[in-house]
Amino acid sequence: MKIAILGSGGREHAIVDKISKSPKVNKLFCIPGNAGTENIAENINLDISNFKDIAKFIEEYKIDLVIVGPEQPLVDGIVDFLSNKGIKVFGPNKNASQLEGSKIFTKKICEKYNIPTAKFGVFENSVDAHKYLETVNMPIVVKADGLAAGKGVYICGNTESAKNAVNEIFKGKFGSATQVLIEEFLQGEEMSYFVLSDGKTFKKFNTAQDHKRVGEGDKGKNTGGMGAYSPSGLINEELDLKIIENIVKPTFAAIKEMGETYKGFLYVGLMIKNNNPYLVEYNVRMGDPECQTILPLLKSDFLDLILSCCDENLDSQSIKWDNKNSICVVLCSNGYPGTYKKNVEIDNLDKITNTDTIVYHAGTKMINKKVCSIGGRVLNFVTISDDLKKAREIVNKSIESLNWNNGFYRKDIGFKIIDR
Repeated sequence: MKIAILGSGGREHAIVDKISKSPKVNKLFCIPGNAGTENIAENINLDISNFKDIAKFIEEYKIDLVIVGPEQPLVDGIVDFLSNKGIKVFGPNKNASQLEGSKIFTKKICEKYNIPTAKFGVFENSVDAHKYLETVNMPIVVKADGLAAGKGVYICGNTESAKNAVNEIFKGKFGSATQVLIEEFLQGEEMSYFVLSDGKTFKKFNTAQDHKRVGEGDKGKNTGGMGAYSPSGLINEELDLKIIENIVKPTFAAIKEMGETYKGFLYVGLMIKNNNPYLVEYNVRMGDPECQTILPLLKSDFLDLILSCCDENLDSQSIKWDNKNSICVVLCSNGYPGTYKKNVEIDNLDKITNTDTIVYHAGTKMINKKVCSIGGRVLNFVTISDDLKKAREIVNKSIESLNWNNGFYRKDIGFKIIDR
């Protein structure tokens, strides 16, 4: 089979790497890819927001399957566009992708289907939002409605900071905004729960815990994700059942009532309190960096699972996992999530000789035959072990051996379970 993966981050490198191990694959393309995918697939320098160019390439090269990695093209309707041309594509369609594209859309589903979530209010202007903020207890959460690369969420400890957050959103910090979402701050511990769906049935696709804050101890600004471990230390049989019955099933029922089917990954972002799950958000694709820590644990043929979703026979598949722990630590450019230098050479990658460490590229590009950083999140270091603490030690040691002076990383990924 000829397969094309859309995207250029660490998630896409992990997907390309896992797909490449299937005996069904004879040619892989990554659009546009990065310096890491270049070693496994043929990188194609196309803009994934230009659906016509993507379709033209797919038809010209007779691609059998397209796998969409990032959220933006899904929310913009690339699945509908390609499907209408008879191209087999893995991912939810535009209407179903509103689960991520609009936080307010998701909140209204929660309200209608009694899905446990934080209490919330939706406001169309800053005046009404400011009045509401005068009446609520702090801390409070202020969210931009649309996509914001994981950064459009403010956890505010006082009224003044909450009002500033509202103002920034309405002034267009995360794109044009006609509405803002304000919700209560849920106390608890976060968990990422993944589901694979073929439109008829769904199966759990492991769990993880992401670390969004830039600083150790979960302090500082929100990022796209500084690291993750899998499986989550919170998951148990009782909680698993509650998530499926109270959150996942009602959500798919809502999608069905819309007259839609959901094919692809569903990321269920949760807050766990007293072994009870509360929905924080949905993503309509694999998380990043959760994907990088989950996929190395998968023992089943990843391509077979994806094809079964496209062909609506996921129920015929069993998903098998390595009964170990995985940890992913993200090496970032100095200054991230603010301003940072680009096109900086990473010249010691060949010095990472530890075979227990997988290195997925994220914000990298080959420039004059040299690997250079072009993004805020640059490399993902992943290790699998029976012991999570040992895995973290191995990963951190590998990052130190790189000795890249232009970057930094969190040394405490997994601290809530390792150091408790």
